[in-house]
Amino acid sequence: MTTLYCARWVLPVSSPAIADGAIAVAGDQFISVGPSSSLREKNPQALIRNLGESAIIPGLINTHSHLELTAMRGFLENEESDFFAWLRKLTTARLERMSKDDLYVSAAWGACEAARAGVTCVADASDSACESMTALRDVGLRGIVFQESFGPDPRLVEENFEKLKTKIIRLREHETALVKCGVSPHAPYTVCAPQLDLISRFAIDQGLPLMMHAAETVMEVSLLSEGVGLFADALRNRGIDWNAPGVSTIQYLSDHGVLETQPLLAHCIHVDEADLETMRLTGTRVAHCPKSNAKLGHGVAPFAKFLNKGIAVGLGSDSVASNNTCDLLEEARFALLLARAQVNAGVDDKGDPGEANDHGNRSLSANEVFHSATLGGAHALGLEGQIGELREGLQADFAVVALNGPHQIPSYDPVSTLIFASSARDVILTVVAGREVYREGRVTTVDEERLGARMSEIAEKLQS
Repeated sequence: MTTLYCARWVLPVSSPAIADGAIAVAGDQFISVGPSSSLREKNPQALIRNLGESAIIPGLINTHSHLELTAMRGFLENEESDFFAWLRKLTTARLERMSKDDLYVSAAWGACEAARAGVTCVADASDSACESMTALRDVGLRGIVFQESFGPDPRLVEENFEKLKTKIIRLREHETALVKCGVSPHAPYTVCAPQLDLISRFAIDQGLPLMMHAAETVMEVSLLSEGVGLFADALRNRGIDWNAPGVSTIQYLSDHGVLETQPLLAHCIHVDEADLETMRLTGTRVAHCPKSNAKLGHGVAPFAKFLNKGIAVGLGSDSVASNNTCDLLEEARFALLLARAQVNAGVDDKGDPGEANDHGNRSLSANEVFHSATLGGAHALGLEGQIGELREGLQADFAVVALNGPHQIPSYDPVSTLIFASSARDVILTVVAGREVYREGRVTTVDEERLGARMSEIAEKLQS
């Protein structure tokens, strides 16, 4: 059975917007994209879904999240001025207060929130990757779940690496057509150099995608460049010797094989021109998380510079413990406004404010950030040619955003309306591989009422 989804606008991303457009879906694929009148003529027997004053867009792609931490939304607000204390409280709560079922429920609730926001694909970093993979599968989303690995102590490298390999064997048994696994050495301050070497080679040999937090904080910069600061003190307090390599995070990861994997690096706030060139040459991808970066006070990543360099960059919400919402339209708006705020007030010698300024920043457009939320995210995850655009033969992952709200009218350009005036609350339909996982105000695949009740129980446990 072919279904035609018709709307005021169809926004393929890789080709011009189509007014009064439609997409034809059969099974899990797009079979045609074009004007509604043309597709109706070609598919006279198709089921028609008329979506009115709305925009059909490629499914939004969240390139960095921690679904298992959804239960900690608002739980860590008092620690946000001290990232070390924030991490300690988060880790203690996850390990000591949350059961495996709690972690599954937390991840499933996060996946429901994503589906409601028009997110069809999630790149999730998880210490409880099996629970997160199951949650994505149950809700019906596409995703890559990166099994985290920790181990700052070189004396425990072999033990930690064996644990990771055992977990990956189990995770591969849980893979489906939609949900795959990867590896994530957590961060430069939580994984020692020998362990980075082993994990990088393992990822290459096993064909596993690799994700890592990188260049996120000033403390990380101080640790690697001078061997000082809170992270350095914490390692020494645990009896772990640390000899600063005296290089940037990006150079450090290059020295230990991480960049050979063409990794997905989350954050990349503290990078210089040499780092950016290294990232470009190695095919390193970036998950840009502007709201989380700002909320934790870590700084502003050079989004425009990533794009100028041709680095594949997608948008990420990070966990709702550091963002509070999984809303990629809001994330896109914040990313664009923040990037514009970085542009110098002056103009170049030709009087053109759109040219790159002395810092490599320029005034980005709504179309560029919309690209990062969709096709850019697909490139960042190595899924281009499968998702991220509305095109014949690709997987039928898409969302429908209503454009008839009082906050959206009048609308002179659908992309501008999406980025500057819309949010997750305007999403009315989310489809993954041809399956409607969110419609008519509810997630169709799981019992949201039961999950919500369990989330309240988990919150009480965390507060106790």
